[in-house]
Amino acid sequence: MTETIDTAAAEKLLIEERDSVLRQLEEIGADESGQLNGTVDYGDAFADAGAVTAERTEVLRLANALKVRLERANVALGKIAAGNYGICETCGAQIGLDRIEYLPAVRRCIRCKQAAS
Repeated sequence: MTETIDTAAAEKLLIEERDSVLRQLEEIGADESGQLNGTVDYGDAFADAGAVTAERTEVLRLANALKVRLERANVALGKIAAGNYGICETCGAQIGLDRIEYLPAVRRCIRCKQAAS
């Protein structure tokens, strides 16, 4: 039995996710690619260069994680536009509706995800 995916609801969630990630990237001083734009002000609170380096490393880690979330949302939105949203990238089967509702940017069915882990 094929489950019907509410692509309009998924698209709405994915757009909200994309917009949220873009706001978070902007807040940490990064662009859509995750690169810091140089406007991050670490202030005078850091006593030494080591502390600044540690903070910058943490900001870069966060920017990278946000970039991955942005890419996943954009790929899923592209699939909705192309009409192949909800299809597992690995095996070609339909991804379970519960999984899609929980993770709208999901790319693999649970069986393929577990096999890859």
